[in-house]
Amino acid sequence: MTTRLELSGQGLTSLTDVPLPASLEYLDLYDNRLTSVPEELWSLSGLRVLNLATNRLTSVSPSIGALRNLHTLDLGHNELSALPDEIGELAGLTEYLYLSDNRLTEFPAALCSLGRLKYLGCTDNRISTLPDDLSGLTSLRELRLYGNGLTALPESLGTLSPLRELHLRRNRLTSLPDSVGELSELRQLDLRENRLTTLPASVARLSKLDKLDLRWNKEFREPSWLTDFEARGCMVLR
Repeated sequence: MTTRLELSGQGLTSLTDVPLPASLEYLDLYDNRLTSVPEELWSLSGLRVLNLATNRLTSVSPSIGALRNLHTLDLGHNELSALPDEIGELAGLTEYLYLSDNRLTEFPAALCSLGRLKYLGCTDNRISTLPDDLSGLTSLRELRLYGNGLTALPESLGTLSPLRELHLRRNRLTSLPDSVGELSELRQLDLRENRLTTLPASVARLSKLDKLDLRWNKEFREPSWLTDFEARGCMVLR
């Protein structure tokens, strides 16, 4: 039986008086008022799910790297401006990493070591660039980066071959790398509210794409092959 502790929405400002059993596998602290957590939390080596979303955290201890069995981590809706490099040591992080609605100004390069991760949400931050090499994210199925200040994407994006959903709404992109055409499993591509003027011809190779959203790119010029996408059943939103 999974050992669970569910304390969401309790108005907690501290965990000083909260017992944290060494056997914990599931810890939910969503929607409290925590500005920090005790160091002992990072010693709960059996943790598999940790939800610290919607608190007031400004930092995360480097000791988080000890949670090697963690498969789901939610740090969204806090006040984090950076993450420790040790987050890249979470070898068990396979299912879900949510970092949205923080104050990140850089995409943490350590995340590129999470080769088993399937879902990464890093929306609504202040990230203007991505690392040159994303190739370590070899299992990623869904990548959400909308609501940042991204101006360009690296060519290494095309190495994320299992990717099925790519969400880039509300950035400052003026173009996409040619390598996006290598995302052969891609089903959804959301490019709303950018500054795109066209798409690379390689996008036409995305044979499994079933939704392409191009709305609110004011200067966009449609390539002729878009009608072919629609003819084969892809929903193209202009």
